[in-house]
Amino acid sequence: MRSNTRLLLLSLLALLASSLARAELTAIVAVEPTARKAAHTILRSAVESGLSKATAQTTSVAISEDLADVMRATRSAGYDVFIGPAQVAASALQRGYELVGATRKSDQYVLVGAARIPAVAGLKGQRLYLPQQDSVYTYMARGMLNEAGLSFKDLKSVQHEKFPQAGLTAISLGVIDATVVHVDDWTEWSAVHPGEARVLMTSRPVPGGFSIVVKKELAAETRTKLAQWLQAPSGQTGMAPVIVRPEATEYRRVAELGLFTPLGLPGVQRVSAKEAQQLQAKGALLVDTRTEKEYKTKRIKGALLASYVEKSLKDVAFNATQDDFQALERLSDINAAKPVIFACNGAECWKSYKAAKVAAGKGYKNVFWLRGGLPEWDAEGLPTEGG
Repeated sequence: MRSNTRLLLLSLLALLASSLARAELTAIVAVEPTARKAAHTILRSAVESGLSKATAQTTSVAISEDLADVMRATRSAGYDVFIGPAQVAASALQRGYELVGATRKSDQYVLVGAARIPAVAGLKGQRLYLPQQDSVYTYMARGMLNEAGLSFKDLKSVQHEKFPQAGLTAISLGVIDATVVHVDDWTEWSAVHPGEARVLMTSRPVPGGFSIVVKKELAAETRTKLAQWLQAPSGQTGMAPVIVRPEATEYRRVAELGLFTPLGLPGVQRVSAKEAQQLQAKGALLVDTRTEKEYKTKRIKGALLASYVEKSLKDVAFNATQDDFQALERLSDINAAKPVIFACNGAECWKSYKAAKVAAGKGYKNVFWLRGGLPEWDAEGLPTEGG
């Protein structure tokens, strides 16, 4: 009887080990608003089936046009595979992913202004039209404006909508002064509307089409199988194959275009992860301003959740009235005199910067900002929980 029991236990352990070895893989296809056709040609079920067969592991695939949500997922390593525009891959490559390649050669974008605007400097005090804040178009706009010594805060307004080409129409109608479009879209549009607008600046090349990255912590064999399938997917999936491997410098350039938070914040003390831990040990509250989903997945040990719902520009001159930070007032342990540390997903995440500035503006006396957030805390080997 004991022998049979032992055999049964060994069999169950073997089954468990096999199950763990075949754990589910996750992938997401992130689509720019202008690339809706690309999303519609991709057959999700066929991609799932192809990746599952190639890796011998069940694979789930999601498709999203919400780039802000996808960018948050890159910062928290939310998927095993990211398939998306250059800025998605650029963010993931800084957080434990490796590049498989891109589906198209490098692209360029143009900053287009109304015909009456002679140069980029003439955009000061003007109106700019762009897609989502985390769109590659917005990244290109920031880069070209910064190169010309301008910031979004130098403009009269920045209007974020969904479709890039609509910006050209808006210039024709006189309701917008400038926009950023793909060079091919500009060539096509300007041929039909000669003299209505002009190119003020052309971007440097950035990886085109979809860029694909995979998590480094996956088994080497799994990463190899994923790469092999992505380089030659079945025509039934609608996925274009990986045909080029852009230089790492192109992705670093894109990452730098995404505006990082400033190094300091007046009236607020910036702290390192170790300093934040010391303050926490002395009774300071550490407030996580990310989403509830991110908080539940992984967080700084002892951190309290107070999500900062962000709709304003990622800029030092952000309009706090556009955002929602009522969650701060619902924290039972917080008061204006108690030391409080705000954190989120690192230097690219504006939520903790904005939260710290809002709190200081409301009269909180001891406000600290952990700019490096969870990534810095994790890199220092400090305790985390969740997940």
